Amino acid sequence: MKKVLVLEDESSIRSFIVINLGRAGYEVIEAETGEEALEKLAANPDTGVVLLDIMLPGIDGIEVCRRIRLTDPHIGIIMLSARSQEMDKVTGLMTGADDYMTKPFSPAELTARVDALLRRMGDVPAASIAETKSTELSQPPFRLNLTNRTLEKSGERVKLTQVEYAIVKLFMENKGKALSREEILDTVWGHGYFGEPKIVDVNVRRLRIKLEDDAQEPKYILTVWGFGYKWNLE
Repeated sequence: MKKVLVLEDESSIRSFIVINLGRAGYEVIEAETGEEALEKLAANPDTGVVLLDIMLPGIDGIEVCRRIRLTDPHIGIIMLSARSQEMDKVTGLMTGADDYMTKPFSPAELTARVDALLRRMGDVPAASIAETKSTELSQPPFRLNLTNRTLEKSGERVKLTQVEYAIVKLFMENKGKALSREEILDTVWGHGYFGEPKIVDVNVRRLRIKLEDDAQEPKYILTVWGFGYKWNLE
């Protein structure tokens, strides 16, 4: 049974999330504070997804996300907030979250987001490996290992979240092809994703910081204005 940790200080909202994820077949771990969430996560290293409320007393959800990402690039993180301001979403995603949900949300949306995130974190399909006839994609200076789901640049490991890995894999499989935001969204987040296409832009911004020599003058991930992005390796 997949484990999901829920950090939410409002008991009514936390109960709503716990009940609905339990009905969907998840083992749910509850936390009321950021400190408690970090302790319980350390005690349950097999947790697959963490839901983090942003507005909390003490350590808030953004700081919890930052601390998790310092040691674990692979766990799925979904930020929760009653606020819908753009800066909240961008801050959460740039800190390392994979997704963002604005309260209130329906049980169907909640389980769909968690299900989709866990699917993205799953094993690489055999068909994908067969298509490349290799367990890696090598496009100097980058090398993507499809078995270990890791990326190296010039021999140095680059820490990627599972969403970032999926985007890089899509780019490398379509070198030189202009990919629309909608195509990236459908491939990485899945058809029927409840969120906004802007999540693609924020993740690309985060990838540029990690992959480019100069994130302000990108040469690998190029913007195709009014359309999307292109993986450029000459």
